Amino acid sequence: MIPPVVDVAWLAGHPQAVIADVRWYLDGRSGAQAYAAGHIPGAIFIDLDAELAAPASPEAGRHPLPDPEKFASAMVDAGVSDDSIVVAYDDAGGFSAGRLVWMLRAIGVDAALLDGGLAAWPGELSTAEPRETDAEVTFGIRGWGPDVVATIDEAARGPVVIDARSAGRYRGEGGAALDPKSGHIPGALSAPMTGNLDASNHFLAPETLRERFAALGITDANPVISYCGSGVTACHNLIAMEYASLGRGRLYVGSWSQYSATDRPVATGPHPQRGHLRHGLEGFPHHLHGGFRKCLPVSIAAL
Repeated sequence: MIPPVVDVAWLAGHPQAVIADVRWYLDGRSGAQAYAAGHIPGAIFIDLDAELAAPASPEAGRHPLPDPEKFASAMVDAGVSDDSIVVAYDDAGGFSAGRLVWMLRAIGVDAALLDGGLAAWPGELSTAEPRETDAEVTFGIRGWGPDVVATIDEAARGPVVIDARSAGRYRGEGGAALDPKSGHIPGALSAPMTGNLDASNHFLAPETLRERFAALGITDANPVISYCGSGVTACHNLIAMEYASLGRGRLYVGSWSQYSATDRPVATGPHPQRGHLRHGLEGFPHHLHGGFRKCLPVSIAAL
């Protein structure tokens, strides 16, 4: 399988890759309109709400996984086949495009995030729709099993659960407009997805990511369950751990939007200390803070 994160040079060397624009905005802006205004030449648009999620509900959360048959149909319509290579991007460090990449990799399809996203593209953008081809496209119907997806019960009991939302959302500050309760799953560790990126929205080097997750006590991703607000940005942490050669964790899809709608216990307050380590940003060593807090929209904290 291809690496989970690739750069524009890698993309240039793989002209057969399907490029997917997965821009999505919590504030109501239209990803489709952003795509129409300018996208990487040849890219197709993937609608997160319509194609990467089932309808929201309190029982399942804001972004449940779609029906496998509907997902397969959406991929065929987009020109993605079982043997495609897909490179996805957005304009916020991979926070929404990571959902597509995780969904594809989890069922064995080659997919990666474009490091740096749209801003990393060195050429002009296009407003043209991609050309249709007569090539036959087949995409097998398969779902996401317990090897890649964790249940609410598993997330509640651990053993290693990480929260990709902002440190403030983790502590229980804000978020009341989105979810019934504020806080985090008891025992979960704060690991904001922004901590995987530098100030220019590029992924940190794999060795630096390994240091980041080691600070949380994670040297093997296999027992890790990742969650966020609705099962979107949690994918970013899973991709980052795989990029750091730590293996693959699992996604708690319902995430806080599902968990907070139940009567299960809720924790608030700061990230628990791991041994003697103490972090000014939850789950992120002091000397690596940089300026990444400034480079991503506030809306990411809700996903």
